[in-house]
Amino acid sequence: MPLDWAVVSQRYGNGADVPTVAGNKILHITGVDEEKIHIKSPLWVASLSRANLEKGVALIEEGVIDRQPGQFVEDYKIYVADERATSAAHILKDLGFLTEDRGYYPTC
Repeated sequence: MPLDWAVVSQRYGNGADVPTVAGNKILHITGVDEEKIHIKSPLWVASLSRANLEKGVALIEEGVIDRQPGQFVEDYKIYVADERATSAAHILKDLGFLTEDRGYYPTC
């Protein structure tokens, strides 16, 4: 199932707190526009591009990128972009695209 940006906008458009995959922390989403999800922490402000998130979901669906968050982060950096891959994992886990975290285990 592709990433539905209307769902993303509705869910996070007014801001939201998303639990992190591990560590019992919170990722703060400040809003969504047509091209990005905007996030912040006490130390930084960033955004995740829609195009990269959509590509990541497509590659998950094709079986190129792993659904397990630890491996997803490494795959996302290789196949999509080194653009806050861990934050992308938190959001895609919250949206149901990723499974429970089992840690990172090299596959080669």
